[in-house]
Amino acid sequence: MAKALERREKLRSDLILAAERMIAEKGLAGLKTRDLAREIGCANGAVYNLVADVDELILRVGSRTLLRLDQALSTAESAGEPSPQGRLVRIALAYCDFAAENLELWRALFEHRMDADKPLPDWSIDDQMQLFRHVHEPLAALFPKRGREELGITARSLFSAVHGMAALGLEQKLVAVPLPALRAEIAGLVRAMIDGLIARAA
Repeated sequence: MAKALERREKLRSDLILAAERMIAEKGLAGLKTRDLAREIGCANGAVYNLVADVDELILRVGSRTLLRLDQALSTAESAGEPSPQGRLVRIALAYCDFAAENLELWRALFEHRMDADKPLPDWSIDDQMQLFRHVHEPLAALFPKRGREELGITARSLFSAVHGMAALGLEQKLVAVPLPALRAEIAGLVRAMIDGLIARAA
């Protein structure tokens, strides 16, 4: 029994890693369970003995992507001046750099859609919300009088602005922006938003 469980866990891990490679190379639209089954050496139907469905598989890959993003943001936080403004700028630039270096996996985080009647599992929500601490903590230092809910809204607004610029700037079509220029614009945006928030609070 133990060996069967070990084999199943190894196959499951192999499946998630193979899906991650496939998404990184071909994008979310290129994910095919038949190809994954062939790569890890199992029957196509056996894939659904390892994960509940394709949604879970994509979310598991997404969790791995979010973990690596979390590590990148943590490294950026501690890599320069400790001021909250400096941390927020470094976090924003690290987010942009991660997106550029892991474009298809990063896109998959936002392109994947669950059916309307199918909620995200709690573990996936936790993985996503965990990242907001990188923005929430320096904002809390800047605006100690704000409540947690208000800080949460500000954190999401700041993230949305940075994400929007990265998404449009990295688009490989008409609006593509060279990465150095995009990084400079994102840094300028974050500084302007923080300066504006500080001025309004005063």
